[in-house]
Amino acid sequence: MEASEATRRVRPAGVLAFSRMSEERWFPVATTRREAHELLLIEEADAWFEYLAATRGQSAVRYKEVEPWAWARLSQRLRAIRTKRQKLRPARAA
Repeated sequence: MEASEATRRVRPAGVLAFSRMSEERWFPVATTRREAHELLLIEEADAWFEYLAATRGQSAVRYKEVEPWAWARLSQRLRAIRTKRQKLRPARAA
């Protein structure tokens, strides 16, 4: 067993830095509309925390470099969440 395999078995993916940026994602299947909505709320909070982690504690110069990227990433994630949330809403009668 490689060290990386051992690490994956011991530490959950959510704890590892930048794990959510990897191509390999695991999403639990939501069985109800409420659970799906709660997962979207968690995903939205995660997006905001990622933005905060990227921008917090930076020097002024580094902040100017990182903030546009962090804001673009946050906006992209929030837009995707909004799209998923709209798909959860029941279709209105015409």
